[in-house]
Amino acid sequence: MGKISQDEVKHIAKLSKLEISDNDLGKFQKDLSEVIEYISKLSEVETSNLEPTSQTTGLENVFRTDEVKVNNLTQDEALAGTDKTHNGYFVVDAVLDKES
Repeated sequence: MGKISQDEVKHIAKLSKLEISDNDLGKFQKDLSEVIEYISKLSEVETSNLEPTSQTTGLENVFRTDEVKVNNLTQDEALAGTDKTHNGYFVVDAVLDKES
């Protein structure tokens, strides 16, 4: 694949939701053309005798059974760290005021 056009650069920018000035268009055209040319070199690599590979480490997923660990606090234990309580609940400052 050869050099890409400025219209293609504009289209890529639009798809990427990027605004590119006319001054930068030529720079991006050159840069993107170089990237595409570099990637196209991969087609020159001989791969017909290679087996497809999805990963190369040999690692496998290790699963464990889920265990439920119950470590619930009583209401008194949960409220022990605060002085501001009312009817068994935490008392906090208002997050929203009536003027908002």
